[in-house]
Amino acid sequence: MVANGSQNQIKFYSEEDVPLEMHKVRIVQKLNLPPIEKRLEAIIEAGNNTFLLNNRDVFLDMLTDSGVNAMSDRQQAAMMMADDSYAGSETFTRLEKTLNGIFGKEFFLPTHQGRACENIISVTMVEEGSVVPMNYHFTTTKAHIVANGGKVEEVYIDEALNIESSHPFKGNMDLEKLKNLIKEHGSENIPFVRIEAGTNLIGGQPVSLSNMREVRELCNQENIKIVFDASLLADNLYFIKTREEKCRDMSIAEITQEIADLMDIIYFSARKLGNARGGGICTSDRDIFLKMRELLPLYEGFSTYGGMSVREMEAIAVGLEETMDENMVNQGPQFIKFMAEELKKNDVPVVTPPGGLGCHIDAMQFVDHIPQTEYPAGALVAAVYLISGVRGMERGTMSEQRDEDGNETLSNMELLRLALPRRVFTLSQVKYAADRISWLYKNRKLIGGLEFTEEPEVLRFFFGKLKTTSNWQQKLVGKFREDFGDSL
Repeated sequence: MVANGSQNQIKFYSEEDVPLEMHKVRIVQKLNLPPIEKRLEAIIEAGNNTFLLNNRDVFLDMLTDSGVNAMSDRQQAAMMMADDSYAGSETFTRLEKTLNGIFGKEFFLPTHQGRACENIISVTMVEEGSVVPMNYHFTTTKAHIVANGGKVEEVYIDEALNIESSHPFKGNMDLEKLKNLIKEHGSENIPFVRIEAGTNLIGGQPVSLSNMREVRELCNQENIKIVFDASLLADNLYFIKTREEKCRDMSIAEITQEIADLMDIIYFSARKLGNARGGGICTSDRDIFLKMRELLPLYEGFSTYGGMSVREMEAIAVGLEETMDENMVNQGPQFIKFMAEELKKNDVPVVTPPGGLGCHIDAMQFVDHIPQTEYPAGALVAAVYLISGVRGMERGTMSEQRDEDGNETLSNMELLRLALPRRVFTLSQVKYAADRISWLYKNRKLIGGLEFTEEPEVLRFFFGKLKTTSNWQQKLVGKFREDFGDSL
């Protein structure tokens, strides 16, 4: 049964299909929209890498949903209750109790963010020659596994890489591929199978509860553990409830508990799940817990604060409870769907069905004249910032890294991700971004490629700098001024 007061029940007399904010704004932050010439200076100085832009030069920050989701009034109030004890903190106990109630796992290790969890899990479980199957890799996850001598193998369904699709769960694992992989490498060489809720790099596509059950059954047969990345769990819960027929009458909390029961280890970035700044690992496996706990003081801090501020821990506890509310978890997906449909009205190629985390634009089609070796998604991200002040993120070849011989590893997809942090942007701001991007699509042939001038070996998309392969940005500025005049 749909919860009382659910946004899904609200119909407009005009028959418009628009998301309705299930909150009111009480605190605001002033925004700045510099003129396009200033934006050109800023993106050049940042080496055409939106990570290196100063926030004062950004109008709408759609780089990520990590650490930038709006906190609730209850979260803000909870932060005043923090027990700032080094050991035995009551704040830790409250968070531990909340997590136990949601996931049903006996043990909890706090960390300062999600990639810290990945580090501890990889150091504990991955060794030279290990193979880790997953429904799709995430950049930092793969980096930690490789750094510990392991190898990532992806066993996504074929539909996962289809940009335009009606498949409701493109994040599912292909069971036959997984069986063959286990047979090829041997279960003894597979420390765990990793399932990511909402595959980040292929459009925030969800994984179904039924698929997780099938993976669990296979892993039981092969005596392999499952590690679950729950960072994007909130969006995935919404998709399971609305797209998986057998789950429509289940509550969000019931779906969460069903998922948790299938997993040996659950980890998350609370910068995404919980709307505060931290992370954590949950498990009922005592042996693994004890091994991981030894690493916590080395990498993070004592076991009752783990590199987190206790104020943040209080906020996470409340944020996790609020994530069990359907009117909270539907905010991200429904705003993302609205933005995708606004763009589709103007023929802008987007990933469908719209997933979680953000609206994803297909750069391979948007700028099909730019070869992958010139980073089309990176070029599109720079162009969108230039003509709008909207900061997005490249999710393509720039987000990969070169192979051992220095050859470029071409990404399966070239995506521009426009994250929509929960409860942050208004509909008019989303419509502004869609309007500018629609104009850019009409003028897409003006966009050219990029090449690295500074290229770190690992996670180069964070700090790398690039230059344009021609003066295409100056031409784009000229066309913008021609069409918009002095309009910001």
